[in-house]
Amino acid sequence: MKHILEALDERRTAAKLGGGEKRINAQHARGRLTARERIDLLLDKHSFEEMDMFVQHRSTEFGMAKTKIPGDGVVTGWGTVNGRKVFVFAKDFTVFGGSLSETHAAKITKIQDMALKARAPIIGLYDAGGARIQEGVAALAGYSYVFRRVVQASGVIPQISVIMGPCAGGDVYAPAMTDFIFMVKNTSYMFVTGPDVVKTVTNEVVTPEELGGASVHATKSSIADGAFENDVETLLQMRRLLDFLPANSSEGVPEWPSFDDIEREDFSLDTLIPDNPNKPYDMKELILKVVDEGDFFELQDTFAKNIITGFGRIAGRTVGFVANQPMVLAGVLDSDASRKAARFVRFCDSFNIPIVTFVDVPGFLPGTAQEYGGLIKHGAKLLFAFSQCTVPLVTVITRKAYGGAFDVMASKEIGADINYAWPSAQIAVMGAKGAVEIIFRQDMHDPEKIAARTKEYEDRFLSPFIAAERGYIDDVILPHATRRRIARALAMLRDKKMEIPQKKHDNMPL
Repeated sequence: MKHILEALDERRTAAKLGGGEKRINAQHARGRLTARERIDLLLDKHSFEEMDMFVQHRSTEFGMAKTKIPGDGVVTGWGTVNGRKVFVFAKDFTVFGGSLSETHAAKITKIQDMALKARAPIIGLYDAGGARIQEGVAALAGYSYVFRRVVQASGVIPQISVIMGPCAGGDVYAPAMTDFIFMVKNTSYMFVTGPDVVKTVTNEVVTPEELGGASVHATKSSIADGAFENDVETLLQMRRLLDFLPANSSEGVPEWPSFDDIEREDFSLDTLIPDNPNKPYDMKELILKVVDEGDFFELQDTFAKNIITGFGRIAGRTVGFVANQPMVLAGVLDSDASRKAARFVRFCDSFNIPIVTFVDVPGFLPGTAQEYGGLIKHGAKLLFAFSQCTVPLVTVITRKAYGGAFDVMASKEIGADINYAWPSAQIAVMGAKGAVEIIFRQDMHDPEKIAARTKEYEDRFLSPFIAAERGYIDDVILPHATRRRIARALAMLRDKKMEIPQKKHDNMPL
């Protein structure tokens, strides 16, 4: 028996080496960890249970029968993150460049099926060169099997993709359909066609980083939800993100011990809003002072910065935050901000995460660029997303809530449960200057009359009390009591149930 155990140990040691020491060293020289090193950092110590360690490809074309490596370019299995079950697959660049073969795909689909059965999150760590060319259509079919399972699991379990090296061709579409994508700065990139093909077809000369690096996808294309400095920071942030996420769509949000009193009041918030209504302030300050222990995980922080999305906790339970950011474009809604927020709202609703919305929005961004770019449809995405929510919705208007943007930003009329306003709130169709110029156009030649009319409009409409008088606002609250009032509202709404009409699925304005 001893020699059998020794043989097993030898096979395991060989399999764990992947493509061998030379290729492991080359991977390290590029500033990237190996697949197994990444899994060890992501999961709790000694919790990883690997599956299909000895699987090899079955291809015989182009001399492949002579080149077989255990694992076939992907490491799969499950473990825990802070004691909570997680499934994982990690592409191994040291083995055939991490390229996808028929058996490589079968390993991934097996772990996808297990994650769905076990109702636990799945994380994919990507570092690969696309399909294995020697296998032709068998590799392409393998991609399709993976894609279909991503779609089947969507809205059932959280799916996270972490791009930690090249991710090209068919490899990009599975991440594109998952809930979140994160990248590593300077060492990862995503594109459908690489620089050589681009040069051949369009005559453009572009580097991989310029074509699909983290600097592009986290700031311009919105493909990535975040980008981090290196492999280690990225994986530690994934552990942090998982602590905010439910295991599945029916389990409910995780609840962690918190040392932050839900009755805590912060009197600095009473002076957050400047006296000048056109002067900006940082909405992140409000979020950080409301959430437990100032812990806020922001998503897409370098894209559409005029709106903030991310996760925090109140009373130890996860909450999704959507907030206009007056520091950027005065917090206006444009196409990018609407898409960014709509995607986040839909995720929260899928996984029963309550949403708190902080509103300071002067309206939608005007101009031909926005109109030609489909602002109407993109703005409607956010409106649609909030309107179909069945999770608890708490909205706080801090300052401006003008025009259609008032409706879109989780107003009571589209389904929000509790709507508060600060005393500084201004709820109107538009700002005083624009309104007076339209209503009293005949008095435009008389500055004194215009000044009086402007003052009259401001006194009448640029306050929260007209809305409160009509029940559109549930209460005008003291800024320093915001955390306590939100916490109490969420506690009251914890068992919220909504009936939705029978239908196959909706047809949102994609």
